[in-house]
Order: sequence, then structure tokens, then C-alpha cells
Amino acid sequence: DVLPSPEGPVPSVSITEIRQYLRAQGIPFHDGYSCLHTPSLFTSGREDQPLPPAASAPYTLFIDKTTGSFLCTATLAEGTWQDFQANVELRHRGVPAPSSEEPEEDTRRAREDARCIWDRALPLWELLDEDETSKTKAMFGISLVTDATLKRFGVRYLRAAKSLVFPWFSPRDATLKGLKLVRVEKKGDAITYVEETLPRFDSYRNLFGLPLVGRRDTELVLTGWELDALALHQATGVASLALPRGATCLPPVLLPYLEQFKRITLWLGEDLRSWEAAKLFARKLSLKRCSLVRPGNLQPRPLEALNQGLNLTKILRAALPASHKSIVSFRQLREEVFGELVNSEQVAGVKWARFPELNKLLKGHRRGELTVFTGPTGSGKTTFISEYALDLCMQGVCTLWGSFEINNVRLAKIMLTQFATQRLEDQLELYDEWADRFEDLPLYFMTFHGQQNIKTVIDTMQHAVYMYDITHVVVDNLQFMMGHEHLSVDR
Repeated sequence: DVLPSPEGPVPSVSITEIRQYLRAQGIPFHDGYSCLHTPSLFTSGREDQPLPPAASAPYTLFIDKTTGSFLCTATLAEGTWQDFQANVELRHRGVPAPSSEEPEEDTRRAREDARCIWDRALPLWELLDEDETSKTKAMFGISLVTDATLKRFGVRYLRAAKSLVFPWFSPRDATLKGLKLVRVEKKGDAITYVEETLPRFDSYRNLFGLPLVGRRDTELVLTGWELDALALHQATGVASLALPRGATCLPPVLLPYLEQFKRITLWLGEDLRSWEAAKLFARKLSLKRCSLVRPGNLQPRPLEALNQGLNLTKILRAALPASHKSIVSFRQLREEVFGELVNSEQVAGVKWARFPELNKLLKGHRRGELTVFTGPTGSGKTTFISEYALDLCMQGVCTLWGSFEINNVRLAKIMLTQFATQRLEDQLELYDEWADRFEDLPLYFMTFHGQQNIKTVIDTMQHAVYMYDITHVVVDNLQFMMGHEHLSVDR
């Protein structure tokens, strides 16, 4: 995915400007946790009517306080802050607000494919014999998850692909919008879960379990995996949702659906990366309403906790508030320090899979650290760094590339070749298969080229961190980015 190009960077808008604009236009609003809530421009029938009075209109339009983007949950219309202003202007001229657009051809095809798979998949409890059912449940580690829970969440099983099928229903009209397929792969003793989504991951915006949430629910547990949401709901009865890409990212377009909750507990997984992600997501969701379940031996991920017979309600009650006070005593830090000692390997960061020597030097990739690679021209810096970044990206580290020296097409070609570990120019028939897999990586490119104003670049990075939860930024290279205009700036 390419971020907006420097010719038209996303103009940043402050929350103060948004509020002033809404007041000036006479649009009622109230403050939510991460969004402002207003009546929708897209739902009322006749265009010549003014906006309905605040009391009678449901506030179904949400404006993101950080970016100004909006989403109407009633019609699924969405767009940038500029689009919102344009719609308000059109409304004053009596032009109807456009209804939500038809889905693109790719999305439409993906939905049809999803529908076919859904129709072929069977509810787990309807498999031919009990033996097959119990074997399938054991394979996914869900022997203790009841049929009633599976039925409630609409989970099915696709025999041909040996995959569990998790549906994505539109929260608006309960139509099927997509699916996630999960299958188990065994390598020796290790079990890995392989996921596939229709439509593709980058347009997959499902909060699994959302249609089951009632309007009056005020407490929620956010998990990083569909099976965790099942286990949690079954064990505690609390509303629980699963994020589409687990602990990798929380797309801002999902925030409006989380506005109704006064308390959100993040229980994303059992490793320190999930813990780091939970702290990052809590900032997006507003710290004051979030609590975090700290991973540990007695607090594994929810499905594991259910299988071990632990008390999930008790674990939820012990969740830590996300908003730390400015001054703390060691007593409050004691648990965290112990956690760092127990998990000293994970604290060192995400290890490189292909560079054991690099792990000895750097221990792993950690957030908030700056690593500088130097070497003469032509010594292979870019080639090595693209390999180094790809290694992390394949492990789910969200990566942003800023290549000022070579263009993105060439860079992507290098990385795709490294990813496929073969020369694709000799086997073009394999291109689509590898490109599809490459496209699913959490990898983004900035579209700058040549010398750049450093502020523009940093604004783009900040925008990317909010939108895509970027945790690794590569700048290639520093001289190009610095240019010669900043001689007075402290390099």
C-alpha cells in the first residue's frame, strides 16, 4: 500500500478546527473517546430538510479526532475530513449526499467467492460422526468450546480445506461481507495456524463478534484471535470481539464501532509483543477506559486459559488500568519488572530469523531504538536492509519504507525477489502467486523521492504510525533526506 504522495499529503486537521467547523455549520456533536459523534448527513430522506434536531437524530456519524476521517455506521459512507466538508457544502446547496458507493469489482468478486465457500461449509456439530467432530475440535484446541458457542458466533468448517470458517457479517444489515479461513499446519511438534481472508487483508475490516453485541453493552474485551473471543464469551459471558489482524494493528476505521463501550479490556495474546500492541491500541482507544491483561504463566491467551481450567473472570478483574500515573512507586512496577526478568528473551526484541549473527549484536528489533548502517556506495546497504526489514515484516512487524534514493517499483522488485528467494523473471507464471503473498505483508512505502523537507517526512511517518500501527521505519538514506537546505538544523 502506498501512502499519499508528497504532492498531495493528507492535510492535517486539528481537533479544535473540527469542533469550530461543526459549530459554525450548526451541526450538533458530542465528544466520544476517539471520535466526535454527530447526526449523519447520509441518512435523512429529503435533501431540502435541514439537519434533524439533535434530540431526535441518532448520532451515527463518527469523526476521528486524530485524522478527521469520518464513518457513518448507518450507511457505511466514509471519507476524509475534506470529503466531509464537501458533503456539508453540497447539502447547503440542496444536493443530495451520495449514498455509500458500490463496492469495487475486486471486493464484489471476493464477496461472491466468500458466499460460495460459506454455502459449502458445514456447522461443526453437523459433521457426519462424533468422531470427526471431536478430532476436528481437538486439532484446533477447541474441545472445550461448546456447540452453543460455535453456533452463536456462526463458526463453520470447510472439509475440503480442513479449515474453520469465521464469517464477517455487516453490522448494518447482517449480510455476509467476507470470511476468514484458519487451518492448522504441523511442523514437527510445532503447530502454526495459517489464515486467509476474503476480501484480502488490507480491505478486511471485520471485528469478529460485532453483530452479537447489544446496544446496551458497556463492557468489552478485545482479543487478538477469533478462537479467543469464543473462549472468553463462553467462560465469562462478557461481550468479546477479535481484531482482524490480531496484535498487528487496529485500523482507525474500526474505532467508531468501539465508541459505545465505557470499559475495554485488551487481552491480545501471551507474548510481550501482544503486550506492547495492547499499550499502543489503548492510546488510540483513550487510556482512561482501557485495562490490559498482562501476559504471564498464569495469564495465557483466553483459549489456553479455558483449556487449563483457569478462572477467566478472575483474570479479567485483575487487568491493569492502561493510564499509568505520572509518579509510581516500585511496588506498582514490581510485577512488570518480574515479567521482564522472566521473559528476558522477548524483552530483547523480535529476533531475525535469517541473521543469527545480527541477533548476537543487536539482540533483536526493539521499538524506540535507532540503528544506523554505514558503508561506501555500492557496498550493498539497500540490498541488506531490505532483506533485514523483510525478515521482520514476515514475522508481523509493521514496516514503513522511505526510500529517497531508488524508486518504490525497484525497491519492491528487490524485496519480492528476496521474499520468493528466486528469480521471478525466469518464471513469470509464478508472479501472481508470490505477489499475492507479498501483498499480505504489513509493508508500506512512502512515495517521496530525492531531497525532502524533513517536516513533511516526519508528518507522513506520524500519520502512518496512527493509521497502520507502524513499529519499524526504514529511511534510505539519510543524506538524501537531509538535502542541503537544513545546514542550520542539528543533524
